[in-house]
Amino acid sequence: MTTVSPSLKVERKTPFWKKLGQVPWTWRITIGYLTVMLFIPIIAMFLKASTEPPARFWAIATSDVALATYNVTFFTAIFAALLNGVFGTLIAWVLVRYDFPLKRVIDATVDLPFALPTSVAGLTLATVYSDNGWIGSLLAPLGIKVAFTRTGVAVAMIFISLPFIVRTVQPVLQEMEREIEEASWCLGASQWQTFWKVILPPLFPTILTGVALGFSRAVGEYGSTVIISSNTPYQDLIAPVLIFQRLEQYDYSGATVIGIVLLSISLVLLLTINFLQAWARRYDSR
Repeated sequence: MTTVSPSLKVERKTPFWKKLGQVPWTWRITIGYLTVMLFIPIIAMFLKASTEPPARFWAIATSDVALATYNVTFFTAIFAALLNGVFGTLIAWVLVRYDFPLKRVIDATVDLPFALPTSVAGLTLATVYSDNGWIGSLLAPLGIKVAFTRTGVAVAMIFISLPFIVRTVQPVLQEMEREIEEASWCLGASQWQTFWKVILPPLFPTILTGVALGFSRAVGEYGSTVIISSNTPYQDLIAPVLIFQRLEQYDYSGATVIGIVLLSISLVLLLTINFLQAWARRYDSR
């Protein structure tokens, strides 16, 4: 016959609220802050969307206009994030590995999209890339129109998401030891082989992190894209603008449905990127 130790009996009789009292204060503050600032708003959004019948919910989420906005929003955001993944890494490389005049000024300028109001950024981009703008006037004779098109949306997303990639990759590059590259060169590897086989593998998970952050920022961008695009359905209308248009029509539940779809698709894509990031780190550790 088995006997239960007194310690186990005490543990079983310990009330649940007393166990919560043993949780460190850092955990309590973290959970409380996340609950108020993140979990409750998300739950409220789902509850608001659930007021719509399932058939009505599906009709709103899969309407032709909504599907077109998903296409513009997500594919353009992915393109902007991937493009910044390449050029943001290159910019971080130049800022870390080279010394040149006005380096501090250029380094500080990279953070400008963080501080610049998005509406001001959209107005500036629309002015520069319009047919009469500094850059738009050079592209117009080639038949390339940027402002008030889907291309303008891509430019705005690239502009506001660039700092995320640069600032994510830059600290990792600063901590990488130059001796490893020099050893690779001494063994006869070319600069391209050194970058591809020595530098990129440990840097790849960080680049994916920057791409994920840039993608998240681009998907939720509103202020700059609403100005530089024409907001025409089936052309350059993005999901955040569609949500705002429904709010202007007092269709709060419909706007929430679009927001739920936007949130769900973004979450799936971010989880995929995080999975690739974890896989890359595990592969690199081998």
